[in-house]
Amino acid sequence: MKQSEISLANNKRIFLSSPHMSGNELKYIEKVFESNYIAPLGEYVNKFEKSIKNYSGAENALALTCGTAAIHLALRVLGIGKDDDVLASTFTFIGSINAILYQNANPVFIDSDRETWNLSSKLLNKYLLECEKKPKALIVTHLYGQCADIEKIAEICRLHGVYLIEDAAESLGATFQGKHTGTFGDFGIYSFNGNKILTTSGGGMLVSSNKEWIEKAKFYSTQAKEPFIHYEHLEYGYNYRMSNVLAAIGVGQMEVIEERVAKKREIFEWYKEFLADCNEITFMPELPNTRGNRWLTALTFEKTDCNTIMKALDEVNVESRPLWKPMHMQKLFENSKAITNGTSEELFSKGLCVASSTTMSKDDVKMICDVIKGSLCK
Repeated sequence: MKQSEISLANNKRIFLSSPHMSGNELKYIEKVFESNYIAPLGEYVNKFEKSIKNYSGAENALALTCGTAAIHLALRVLGIGKDDDVLASTFTFIGSINAILYQNANPVFIDSDRETWNLSSKLLNKYLLECEKKPKALIVTHLYGQCADIEKIAEICRLHGVYLIEDAAESLGATFQGKHTGTFGDFGIYSFNGNKILTTSGGGMLVSSNKEWIEKAKFYSTQAKEPFIHYEHLEYGYNYRMSNVLAAIGVGQMEVIEERVAKKREIFEWYKEFLADCNEITFMPELPNTRGNRWLTALTFEKTDCNTIMKALDEVNVESRPLWKPMHMQKLFENSKAITNGTSEELFSKGLCVASSTTMSKDDVKMICDVIKGSLCK
């Protein structure tokens, strides 16, 4: 199909990953208003935390304002502080890294592997065997909802005495050999930002098998108030607790989590079907015995400039976006240590995320694929 033959009459923009309500969220919000528990406490905060625990298998959960707040609290509870080294995926969103800076610690970036596009366990192990200064923790991102080689990474961290924090912000619903991402490390975090597979408009969750750590994180998340009737403080804290209103949205969203994962994966398969004859396109891989949530369908182009594809899609009112620019390439981190192999840089230069909203139809995906195919280098 020629570009001129594709209708430009899409009045409604197709977004990368738009919010998709279950239908019960407003009912639960109304119950919150009836109770007048609008502040960061109430039955729906408890219900949301319980739903995450029941679904993921996490033993303890803490509902927070965002995923970055969850990472920050994890680092604080683990005692990460000034001049400590914290390893992290370089191929990620900066929210995974900012919390390291909040603690005045030093990020050390680890590049990706080809098998997952996630953090390379080989580079991680090599660095830990050779580094002069032992890192305190690793923050590993499950990129675009696809599992990193997390069992291997977790074992390497255990052998070297490095705390493991799983950034599962994008991967709620993803599993590695049946076990949910976010539950392999010392801490796991989820995000409910507006574009995630589930959304509370903004929000996050910290999970851990260590109850004392979660209780300490809860203490810090509510301004570190000591247990007195008056306001007594021995430590500083933060205003990081999720409100009962947003938690009510989360409870409604959790009722359809498996439907959303199934639809995301179906959308990915539609893209593969319609682009199967395009030899220059490679899709983000999935490890055997894992189930990614395919939050965003991610692919690379061997010959065609991604900017050409993005421009063509924008002309028909469809959002797309480059893959994450690696953190070690960011000006902010020009003086940070990075262990690289070129993988993330190549993925950034050749890669694109295409529209993956669970409200999309197969016809929507076909239209997008027709635009892509019409824009490829001949």
